[in-house]
Amino acid sequence: MEAPNPQLSALGTRRLRRKSGVIVPNSPKWHQRLGAWITWAALRLIAATLRYHINDPHGFTARKDCGQAIYCIWHNRLALSMKLYFVFGRRYCQSAGLAGLVSASKDGAFLAATLERFGVLPVRGSSSRRGPQALLELTTWAERGYDLAITPDGPRGPRYVVQEGAMSLAQITGLPVVPVSYYLGWKIQANSWDRFQIPLPFSRCEVTVGHVLRVPREATDAEREALRQQLEADMVAISRD
Repeated sequence: MEAPNPQLSALGTRRLRRKSGVIVPNSPKWHQRLGAWITWAALRLIAATLRYHINDPHGFTARKDCGQAIYCIWHNRLALSMKLYFVFGRRYCQSAGLAGLVSASKDGAFLAATLERFGVLPVRGSSSRRGPQALLELTTWAERGYDLAITPDGPRGPRYVVQEGAMSLAQITGLPVVPVSYYLGWKIQANSWDRFQIPLPFSRCEVTVGHVLRVPREATDAEREALRQQLEADMVAISRD
């Protein structure tokens, strides 16, 4: 997204198309910010009751050279993603912060407000709206030392299908892609396209870190597609519903 600054979230004013052709994403309305606060408080309370187990078969968190990364998690597992990053991820790999890709739509405005509550910098865009701008902004934040987060099957799906945007981001930034997923013993699954998972208190949460993947800067379209399929297969393998 265009060259960001620490007040990037302030760019979330109502969406309009400027003379330059730049799309400004929808700003969270007052009721969305209220809902974001309630969601933040509820998730913090629930997350504090969960029993966690980290499964890292490839030793990503044990690496001494563990640095910035692009963290990929399925859209239906967003509920605990911030908790996992700040409590577990940054324990091993310090960075300047976390910037996450969020849709520029009206629904995305609510998610952006929620992420801000958790201390995550929302970068607004998707494959269908404001995509090139979002890619530029994410790249800039990566250059400033931030980790990046993306739901590779969002915001519209299909569920558990990695979209091309994740590969483009990895190729441009040069950062490793770290797939993460988790299994909840007790949960509610919403009747949505992604079957969004809502954790229930005192559940068991088994977190799995997948195989780290890199997309070479000089990768061809065919090589990038092969890596996309590899990432998708790995993320499906570490995800139990």
